[in-house]
Amino acid sequence: MINGIFDNTFAKEHDSSFGEALHLHLHDIVQSNLLTAVFQPILDMQQAKIIGYEGLIRGPATSVLHTPIELFRVARACGMVAEVEYLSRRTVLESFAKQNLSGKIFLNVSPDVLLQPDSKNGETLKYLEELGLQPNQVIIELTENAQALDYQLLRDATQHYRNMGFEIAIDDLGEGFSGLRLWSEIRPEYVKVDKHFIHNIHLDPVKMQFARSIQEIAAKSGALVIAEGIEIQDELMAIRDLGITYGQGYHIGRPSILPSQVVPTEITKSLMRIEISRENLLQNRATVEKLLKHVSPVAPTCNNEDVFKMFDMNADLYALPVVVDGRPIGLIGRNMMINDYARPYRRELYGRKPCEMMMDRSAIIVDQMISLQELSDLILKSDPRHLSIGFIITDNGIYRGMGSGHDLLRIISQMQINAARYANPLTMLPGNVPISEQIDSLLESGVSFVACYCDLDNFKPFNDVYGFKKGDEVIQLTGRLLTEVCGPYDFLGHIGGDDFIVLFQSEHWETRCEEFLSKVSDTFPQFYTSVDQQRGGIETEDRQGERRFHSILSISIGALIVEPDHYPSHHEVSAACVNAKKQAKKIPGNNLFIERRTENNPEVIS
Repeated sequence: MINGIFDNTFAKEHDSSFGEALHLHLHDIVQSNLLTAVFQPILDMQQAKIIGYEGLIRGPATSVLHTPIELFRVARACGMVAEVEYLSRRTVLESFAKQNLSGKIFLNVSPDVLLQPDSKNGETLKYLEELGLQPNQVIIELTENAQALDYQLLRDATQHYRNMGFEIAIDDLGEGFSGLRLWSEIRPEYVKVDKHFIHNIHLDPVKMQFARSIQEIAAKSGALVIAEGIEIQDELMAIRDLGITYGQGYHIGRPSILPSQVVPTEITKSLMRIEISRENLLQNRATVEKLLKHVSPVAPTCNNEDVFKMFDMNADLYALPVVVDGRPIGLIGRNMMINDYARPYRRELYGRKPCEMMMDRSAIIVDQMISLQELSDLILKSDPRHLSIGFIITDNGIYRGMGSGHDLLRIISQMQINAARYANPLTMLPGNVPISEQIDSLLESGVSFVACYCDLDNFKPFNDVYGFKKGDEVIQLTGRLLTEVCGPYDFLGHIGGDDFIVLFQSEHWETRCEEFLSKVSDTFPQFYTSVDQQRGGIETEDRQGERRFHSILSISIGALIVEPDHYPSHHEVSAACVNAKKQAKKIPGNNLFIERRTENNPEVIS
């Protein structure tokens, strides 16, 4: 038995004997079934839930063949790849079934092994039946380690497995030169982005653009993207913000014999944060599902004459989706079909031909849960014909219906009108209606957040002395300073007058508030004359004719920490924020008052 005592020096000095020993050791591992399965969770980035696991394999713990890299390197050198892969699949499936793990299992398969003439046809399906698993639970994950591929054979092989109910994934996209061609040839249901492009993606605009491009191609082809190698929080959030569907990596969960079936609490909190900016507040809430209209699809084998009759009988039908086994592969546009048929002899020549020849294979295919804003951006970057021909809507890759560019433009225009209607005209920040909607949205999502009510102190006397134009400038500056300290998941609204509200989801919200107050201390005195700056404020005369001194403008912030299920609606949150602001205004100067009061905890801290 070969174990950890063998090092590189020994290998170099005893190449032939060491190689023979490794061959015997590998043979012993296979014969004695000494492999162990470990599982790494795959996370749904939008729903914050585990959708399945990648099944990985390990050799004996004390062996030089413990890691999969060494195990399969030696297997390939010894001509035993197929034997090791068959044993690996069986080991993974048995462990997956024994633990009753939920979701899907991703099985690593080498393309060349999949294509071997003596491949044990149907063995995986047989194991599934014995273990009580269904083919639709299994994803065949093609690993890119073959030197050359027969793409026609590979297409036939993957389609064979699809016909049995399996789905296909390709691994490590971007690692080798053939990855994009493999994607184009076999059209997998899942695409895994190599960990190189995920490492420090939040700091690298080139990697960010690569991932964004992959996501756009996947959206058009109906594939789902999995980002591999997520190791830190910043990478997780960057992937989430790109709209990539799934994530995998040490930050989510390490490979384990007994994997966790629950997403870590901190990751759930981070992923469930709601990203809102004042430009797309309403758009981010509306998804493509809002545009969904059912249109009965046709099969690619349906003849052109039948498709033409469908258009002829329904004047409102602008496109027909072409679907195979529930998955869309393209669409046929009304104008394209009719114009082609109008040419001499085309109907006679091609009427009985399959409609697949008329199909637009580059049709836009989008999931029902992407936002209307994302769809709008995608169409604007695409060929203009997509606006008129429409797009296909899916649910996790399965055809659901169609959407039209006309309906998209109508809804987007209406949302922009509504957003403008409810914006404060002085700062163009969201006003009371979107503020209330956003509070309710956060409450419904069950996330924790902090509501900060910001109010200017001594604003009225300043406005009376320096005039409304200067007063407007102060309010506009306040809005800009608050914008600067807000993070991407924080919401800023202008209640009216000199009152603002910030809904913080950022972890270091207190630091952001202190930074804002520091900027206020530095900038607000500049609105005063040098004389007023020196004496620290202004004097005014009240209604009784008495002179009163008012200090230089400052900000009072009343902060309310909102935990899930403590407040039923925005009304109760607003009332508690007003009370916190009143407490803050009792303290002179720029200050932050934090109220942590709940029904079970009456504590108030300033």
